[in-house]
Amino acid sequence: MRISEIAALVGVTTRAVRHYHHLGLLPEPARLANGYRQYSVRDAVALARIRRLTELGLGLDEVRDEIADDAGHELADVLAELDADLARQENEIRARRARLAALLARAAEGPLTTEDELSPELAAFFAELGPGESTSPMAAKDRELLALLETAAPAEERDRLMAAVRSTAASPGAVAQAHRVYALLDELADAEPSDARVEVAARALADCLPPELTAQITANAGAVATADQGFLKAFLADFAPAQAAAVRRAMVIVSQEGG
Repeated sequence: MRISEIAALVGVTTRAVRHYHHLGLLPEPARLANGYRQYSVRDAVALARIRRLTELGLGLDEVRDEIADDAGHELADVLAELDADLARQENEIRARRARLAALLARAAEGPLTTEDELSPELAAFFAELGPGESTSPMAAKDRELLALLETAAPAEERDRLMAAVRSTAASPGAVAQAHRVYALLDELADAEPSDARVEVAARALADCLPPELTAQITANAGAVATADQGFLKAFLADFAPAQAAAVRRAMVIVSQEGG
């Protein structure tokens, strides 16, 4: 294959191929008598892997390290890895198409809402909370956060989130307990962090958290105690001081009792 042919086959530009050669990511192939590069199937597999790794978000330096770590793998191993990755992508596409089909069916019945954009599990959880939560500022904030995490979190974190949602939804009295926690936190909107109600709200919140979340908090007890994680800082910054104190205290309670 010529450079234009391998580039077209893999779906990159000839400029990208030359750039990968320049960086040492893609070995120089043998050249014909006229000086043209002659690429093989192995070269195409290597180029496809570079494209796949960059599409996954790796920088070119990270791609170089990844390729170096895998040096010496047989072509069959590389092909098997590519096939497994394609299977994963196929499953993801199938799941997305199923979700789109459900949305299109819903759109045929009437205008879509922001609730329709959520996963069925999260939408069902919100529906179970009922309309009573709509007057609670803390409940609205909680819904926004869950929707954000479901959208932005990596697949593994998203799976843990959905497991926590399922666990909470299945717990007897979970809805009533959630409403109580929202009310207690709403009452702290204008309170001082030293207010005695902070401890009451913290205990109620700690008791309300699902096992999947308490296990994760316990595993990160050190960071929880000082609230020094970037996301946690941003999360707490959106709360009133007493509310943030209650959330932080609840996480400390969970980490101590779970340890």
